[in-house]
Amino acid sequence: MRINVNGSEVFVATGGKDFDASKPAAVFIHGAGFDHSTWALYTRWHAHNGFAVLAPDLPGHGLSGGEPLGSVEELADWIPALLDAVGAKKARLIGHSLGALIAVETAARHPDRVASLRLIGAATAMPVSDALLSAAKANSPDAIAMMTIWGFGARAALGGSLSPGNWLIGKGVRVLEAAKPGVLFNDLTASNAYNATEAAKRVNAPTTIVLAERDLMTPAKNGKALAALIPGAKVVILAGAGHMLLAENPMTC
Repeated sequence: MRINVNGSEVFVATGGKDFDASKPAAVFIHGAGFDHSTWALYTRWHAHNGFAVLAPDLPGHGLSGGEPLGSVEELADWIPALLDAVGAKKARLIGHSLGALIAVETAARHPDRVASLRLIGAATAMPVSDALLSAAKANSPDAIAMMTIWGFGARAALGGSLSPGNWLIGKGVRVLEAAKPGVLFNDLTASNAYNATEAAKRVNAPTTIVLAERDLMTPAKNGKALAALIPGAKVVILAGAGHMLLAENPMTC
């Protein structure tokens, strides 16, 4: 569906069912350079199991209008505006990578709007290499190559998809290629500049952190450090998976 958030048209996937504000809301927040399609399996399951689903293309991403927001803090303030636009009081937030940082900051800044957190491929900080930032700034295909080579685990290079005919790495490449010029650089810059340490200490929502054993972009040890800052946070580690664990292990995220 398409809605207006802060004066811009936003595309939101709802898992195949109309959004119903009377049901518990679940908001899915994608990572750098990606869009709502990341969450295709997850949104459908939640929508058919009692949740009202919102999987937005963040501003300037995918099918959404407006300009990309340049910081995690701005994006965290955008999430309540999204909820206001559909009449939802609060929601569980599910975020991957940059989306996980946005979820943490939202819970810290707007605790009354967050029912729970599920953070996937998360860490206190997500520094980005100079090589990747430079390639993304130049809109070079090298940036996409780096993202996919570092992002997927070894199994993905051999196939590994639970869906017949679905090429995991190729799908990741195609989604990143479809991003508007400058979007990936914007997102990586926001991620590089942010540290979740102080925000995590203020989170009081029930939290589960899902990590990947072979994640080269947000190593599991860094995710455990984030969990240690959030009271009562639970940690799940997926064996053999890489940073793109949403695609590699969709049944366990």
